[in-house]
Amino acid sequence: MAEKLNRRSSIITEGDQRAPNRSMMRAVGFSDTDFGKPIIGVANGQSTITPCNSGLYNLSEAAESAIKEAGGMPQMFGTITISDGISMGTEGMKCSLVSREVIADSIETVVRGQLMDGLITVGGCDKNMPGAMMAIARLDVPSIFVYGGTIKPGHLEGKDLTIVSVFEAVGAYSADRISLETLKEVECAAIPGSGSCGGMYTANTMSSAFEAMGMSLPYSSTMSNVDKEKEVSAAESGRALMNLIKHNITARQIITKKSIENALTVVMALGGSTNAVLHFLAIAHAAEIDLSLEDFEEIRRKTPQITDLKPSGKYVATDLHAAGGVPLVMKMLLDQGLLHGDCITVTGKTIAENLAEVSGTPSPHQDVILPFDKPKYSSGHLNILRGNLAPEGSVAKTSGLKSSKITGPARIYESEETCMAAILDDEIKPGDVIIIRYEGPKGGPGMREMLSPTSAIIGKGLGDSVGLITDGRFSGGTYGLVVGHVAPEAQVGGPIALLKEGDSITIDAERNLIQVNISDEELAKRRKAWVAPEIKYKMGVLSKYAKLVGSASRGAVTD
Repeated sequence: MAEKLNRRSSIITEGDQRAPNRSMMRAVGFSDTDFGKPIIGVANGQSTITPCNSGLYNLSEAAESAIKEAGGMPQMFGTITISDGISMGTEGMKCSLVSREVIADSIETVVRGQLMDGLITVGGCDKNMPGAMMAIARLDVPSIFVYGGTIKPGHLEGKDLTIVSVFEAVGAYSADRISLETLKEVECAAIPGSGSCGGMYTANTMSSAFEAMGMSLPYSSTMSNVDKEKEVSAAESGRALMNLIKHNITARQIITKKSIENALTVVMALGGSTNAVLHFLAIAHAAEIDLSLEDFEEIRRKTPQITDLKPSGKYVATDLHAAGGVPLVMKMLLDQGLLHGDCITVTGKTIAENLAEVSGTPSPHQDVILPFDKPKYSSGHLNILRGNLAPEGSVAKTSGLKSSKITGPARIYESEETCMAAILDDEIKPGDVIIIRYEGPKGGPGMREMLSPTSAIIGKGLGDSVGLITDGRFSGGTYGLVVGHVAPEAQVGGPIALLKEGDSITIDAERNLIQVNISDEELAKRRKAWVAPEIKYKMGVLSKYAKLVGSASRGAVTD
């Protein structure tokens, strides 16, 4: 089996002319008996840049040891990360989405360059996961994703805190709703240690979706980074990968249109991040699967939200784990005919087989996972909006809203910073519709997340009375009447670039509508007069990204 599966065996056993290859490998621990074993890449996202990644090394080592014990030869290499939480609201945030492409490209480069037979990726922060999965889909070798684990919540005065609590506290302090001392207390208590942001934000959304897709082990997506079970699960993942190699189950046998539909159904049921839309479009592209915004809308309409998780709910991922985790949510959906039970997973079994012993009934002694007949919302929360303001589509997150529609005057800002200053200076009034443009994939470049403005709006007490529209995107921690991913973006002449201060804007999530209330003739007149601004960066990674990146409506991919 090893000779058949080891893609490098031909170049390291052909004879003396390949002795240098063997010599290099001997220097990193190979012996004569190892050259015929499957070579496994261990892509390790460890770094101390962010708490999301600061606890990954032990997990990578656990996976590495398990692979060796199971007869493989692991080779560990590093990948990068950008901390969204640290760069949020700054120029550095422009590199966050770019890092997804860098991660994907770097993993693909190593695995292709070293002709590896399998791949296990270990990641924590938001872009680690889609970046790794894009590489996995491109490579189509036996692969598995190991989530670094969620953070445990911080605590203050009997309340659970997350990173979003800090952003909202900034807005509350600016509105004189809390003291500077309280803001400092929130800051110091919110992040107690290693792990990814604790609510159903982007990291936990993507980890849960990957478990639902079958690319991670059951229960692994909601474990805490600091708990022993996370390390045990990483080792189990290493053994599972060796089983995939034994049976030659490659990534694209698991990543299919049906398994992606499973993932998106779970995202809707959990109330997950808008970023899931962007990332799954990109993952599907990497796997050469036809996926469109219409697929998200179709799944949204038939999937209720059956959990009560932050940012719009009460609980965090560790609470979800204690209540039964993603498997319980999946079993409930499967019992209702909303999942494809025949999809194969990294366990070597199907979804239905994995869930066979799982109860489909949530415990009555908790209210994290709700009964199917008493959902938090009767349909999903990620609405795809279209209209003359977003002919290619846009994404709205409608959970936690008192009203899902607004018509009001446009308050236009050409960057996140100018908008944030206006919010903090009390220039935004109830009924306004904020427009933040030239923050799209090309225009930013990098499609920054707008957590700072949206959190400041919440902190100011305007969350139910103000709309926000952007060609940028949102943090998984965002909630409110906000619409992102507007396409075409301003930089390429999308209608959002043609808006003027005071234009009447309508957001109506009930009708999936986003529009500026002016005539087609007026829009055409403005379009004729519009001139594209220069790209802000002339060289380096952001310049290259701006030249290559495509529309958000197709995942903002660069290939």
